[in-house]
Amino acid sequence: MAEPFDLSRRKALKLFAGVPMLPLGGLATASMLSACGGGSDDLATPVKPVANFVSAAFGSMAAPTLADPASMAKTTVGSTLTVQLSDGSSRTFKLSYQPFFITGDMVPNIQGGTILAGGYVDINNQPIIDKSVPGKERQFYSDCPDGSSLIRLDNPTVKGIKGKAVFAVVQFEYTTRDQSLVSMYGQLPSPIAVLTLDQDQATGKLTLVGYHNVDTSKAHGLWITCGASLSPWNTHLSSEEYEPDATTISTNSQFKGFSRNLYGSETAANPYHYGHLPEVTVNPDGTGSIKKHYCLGRISHELVQVMPDKRTVLMGDDATNGGLFMFVADREADLSAGTLYVAKWTQVSSSGAGAATLSWINLGHATSDEIEALANTLTAADIMDVKTADPADASYTKINFNGTFNWVRVKPGMTKAAAFLETHRYAALAGGSMGFTKLEGTTVNIKDKVLYSAMSRIEKSMVRGNAASTDVAVDKTISAGAVYALNMKGGQSDRSGGAINSEWVPVDMAAPAALVGEDLATADALGNTANAERIANPDNLKFSEKLRTLFIGEDSGMHVNNFLWAYNVDTKTLSRVLSCPAGAESTGLHAVDEINGWTYVMSNFQHVGDWESPLHDKVKATLDPLVRANYKDRFGATVGYLTADPTSIKL
Repeated sequence: MAEPFDLSRRKALKLFAGVPMLPLGGLATASMLSACGGGSDDLATPVKPVANFVSAAFGSMAAPTLADPASMAKTTVGSTLTVQLSDGSSRTFKLSYQPFFITGDMVPNIQGGTILAGGYVDINNQPIIDKSVPGKERQFYSDCPDGSSLIRLDNPTVKGIKGKAVFAVVQFEYTTRDQSLVSMYGQLPSPIAVLTLDQDQATGKLTLVGYHNVDTSKAHGLWITCGASLSPWNTHLSSEEYEPDATTISTNSQFKGFSRNLYGSETAANPYHYGHLPEVTVNPDGTGSIKKHYCLGRISHELVQVMPDKRTVLMGDDATNGGLFMFVADREADLSAGTLYVAKWTQVSSSGAGAATLSWINLGHATSDEIEALANTLTAADIMDVKTADPADASYTKINFNGTFNWVRVKPGMTKAAAFLETHRYAALAGGSMGFTKLEGTTVNIKDKVLYSAMSRIEKSMVRGNAASTDVAVDKTISAGAVYALNMKGGQSDRSGGAINSEWVPVDMAAPAALVGEDLATADALGNTANAERIANPDNLKFSEKLRTLFIGEDSGMHVNNFLWAYNVDTKTLSRVLSCPAGAESTGLHAVDEINGWTYVMSNFQHVGDWESPLHDKVKATLDPLVRANYKDRFGATVGYLTADPTSIKL
């Protein structure tokens, strides 16, 4: 229904019913009102009635080249968004990027004073100090911001807000190196922060006014937090990927470093406390609290996506020999108890990225509390016998595990512990299809009831003829990966005949043609080993219902610059929206259709200038000094969002 005439010119920004309004720069209000015929509150001048939103399309940008080295060494946006309206008119927004901060900046602490953005703290919330270079001691901070959520609360109590308070939760996956350039991957407990943002009601611009480090001590600290999603009940669902192998933990130097930095002891941390699902609740005062759910399987949680029923959870599993997992909670908006399933791939096509029908294996039911209790008391040897060579004993079963083979046998009475603490091994033992090679981001198109899952690479155990290939057996390797679409239905049963209590169960899996990467036989002139006009190594995925658009962020060792793409599911058009600095991956993706009338696409990057050979051989000498100048000698990375350049808005 159209709104009645509003005689106030300052209502001009609201004239387009349902139109996604991207946040605008500081001059936007005057620019837009001027385009409407003036900026005063002239009550005698009528305003045209509402034109309803019809569709939106992104205009693709060209990939940056060495003709403009600066564009390759920073976040670059040259794309547009065109909105079609019901009166036949259109509005075009030129897009740009607005950072909140670069990690390593001192930013306002919500509790007063300043705080280090992306800074690391131990189990007692004390700074973890990088002492690797004598005389340059400083607190560690992350160059790898990742999953983010933008959140609106009904009754915020934060002081000093001029517009409206909006909150963002941002997690920091790891830090690449210490100051002596020694790798620190996975050796620091992942921080997670709540940002308080002041939303300008005239332009939608978000300004950071407060930063709060969430106390993770009750969750035993966090391990390698990767992607994230916003739950339907307005909480931030985090992740812990690459769960440490409890069977070899005594020789795991990475985990010893993690334990030492978190607890001050190499043996204090328990591997079974990691590889789970943390959930952050934002408080009205800009602080946050966290709890960890232990009953969704201990896997390489890339991120989870909760379906509209508030019970069904689909999970990316960023692992070699990973699986597609589903959790159905007992109660809405409560992930503390439920049933865990793993998918069985029955192949119907081996061409390209392959296609299959899916069925589901019930791995068991559990509560978070009972699995945490098991994690507190059990070791790997209590749960399962694991051999890495054939024991010539028929009581063992050979399985694929982490790119190799294990022979496993569950100890008597330990089935539940195996299912929820040794999930990769148990799912393979139960017959799940554990051949996927880095199943990453997962998101949902609610209207069409389609799940999208990113497969970073299609190789090894997914390819026919490979020693580890079983259910999944495509014709050839696609190193650039693909994004799969999975149709979902209700009324499904598991492979034992038990009813699955969900209307959101994936039943098939295939990749749209436009979302399959293309490997190059030889590198192009810039060094790309995958076609730069197609996706390569998809990672982050988010879907916008309003824009009918699937956003795809890359984590690619095949593109010189990693890109953020927009795929319109109706027109099948793929558009490059943003280019990350060279050597960085696209992270922190979060599409928000509406917060207080404004549309946002959150985007970060991580590990800038992470040079690989031969991929970056042609650009490194030129770009390395630029990247170092832009991002704190490669120790920093930005957290921010897509915005609209007001100079191009035409109303």
